[in-house]
Amino acid sequence: MIVSMWMTRNPVTVALHTPIAEAAAMMARRRIRRLPVMETEPSGVVLAGIVSATDILRAFPHDVNPLAPAPGGAKDRLLIEEIMRRDPFTTAPDEPIEEVARVMGGQKIGALPVLRDGRLVGLITESDIFRAFVSIFNTDTSGARITFDVSKAEDTFALIAKVALERNVRVVSLISSSQNDLPVCVVRITGDGVEAMLDDLWKSGHRVLNVLRH
Repeated sequence: MIVSMWMTRNPVTVALHTPIAEAAAMMARRRIRRLPVMETEPSGVVLAGIVSATDILRAFPHDVNPLAPAPGGAKDRLLIEEIMRRDPFTTAPDEPIEEVARVMGGQKIGALPVLRDGRLVGLITESDIFRAFVSIFNTDTSGARITFDVSKAEDTFALIAKVALERNVRVVSLISSSQNDLPVCVVRITGDGVEAMLDDLWKSGHRVLNVLRH
């Protein structure tokens, strides 16, 4: 899966000199938490930064809620450029979703603007990443999800394909991962031969760590 499959296209943006009270009102009205900040240059409109609801909240006294309909206060006159994060991390539409998740987790950030040839085309957030990974383990079909250990050099696809073909089982998804540095495989299967395939995995010398039937 890639970013373009899950990002919000043509996201709501604000200009560099937008008052933060105006940006806060926009967030509250549209129920969004982040806004890419755009700047007009001779070459066109480009991404200048990103601002979050948290950035706006931090700009106000603790007893003032800027996301309320009319927060009031002198800080209403502050501009987005004064509190935004300049030169934010970005990604591309064809970037693998797991790479985006790694960057977000490593940098502790909740969203990445998506650029194509320097032009903003989308925004991908932690919620989008969550939805993407949930879709991998979607259980809308009957069958089982089996987690078993594998060796580091093992071709898990060849193993599963052979057993699934012999038992007339359909593979819904196949993921290689690790658990405490132990390589594991998570396979979702459906069909009449689920139990037989499970036995085959045990007999092949692989330790089955978990079986979730649905």
